[in-house]
Amino acid sequence: MTTKPDIRNLDDIKLFVDTFYGTALKDESIGHFFHEVAKIDMVTHMPTMYTFWNAVLFGEAGYSNNTVAKHLELNQKSSITDSHFDRWRTLFFQTIDELFEGKVAELAKTRAESMIFLMKFKIEKSQEEGFIQ
Repeated sequence: MTTKPDIRNLDDIKLFVDTFYGTALKDESIGHFFHEVAKIDMVTHMPTMYTFWNAVLFGEAGYSNNTVAKHLELNQKSSITDSHFDRWRTLFFQTIDELFEGKVAELAKTRAESMIFLMKFKIEKSQEEGFIQ
């Protein structure tokens, strides 16, 4: 039985981010957020995602965007529901599990779960209180 490597460096981050987005962009449930709602330029978005995950997993400096604010703005344009978060989680976890195993791979899933919790909380609060940030 062969074991999969753990996430070790920026190249591994690029692999899982590229693989995840390759699936997410085509997904019937969440793909429209990237194409139609946010209208993301993937050429500029992908390096930002590499930097984000490098900061999240390895503490590397360089990411300075406000992730929560961006998702709150996105939610204003098109509601992000629990089912959208669940689908994102499923695709993300499948990607990590397909490519990696180990301590950092598990950390990636734990951090993703924490981000989902935070995003859902902030979206709920913004809807209750009528503010964006």
